[in-house]
Amino acid sequence: MELIVEHHAAATLIRVNATRIDAPTALQFKEEMRSLTTRGDGRYILDLQQVIFIDSSGLGAVVASMKQLRPGQTLELAALQPIVDKVFRLTRMDTIFTIHADADQAIAPGKT
Repeated sequence: MELIVEHHAAATLIRVNATRIDAPTALQFKEEMRSLTTRGDGRYILDLQQVIFIDSSGLGAVVASMKQLRPGQTLELAALQPIVDKVFRLTRMDTIFTIHADADQAIAPGKT
């Protein structure tokens, strides 16, 4: 699984360059997220635009990525595809994460 990092003034954008976050990829995803988020502070935006499928293992990996953050760090989500969005809503994770319609909106200046 490839995660592409872009640093912006308002946030660090992490783009998931994969179509699935599921049992075979969840551990690698979680480890890469841990590595990426230990380097800085502030907002992290996880761009899930390319992800068309997420299972319970993938959902757990995203939640674990949020839980391992240090004080002063936040993890927000952007560009959820309909099936992925449905998983977050059915599991009520949409009440835990800030979810943006797209990554550009999420990193726009003035967003907090």
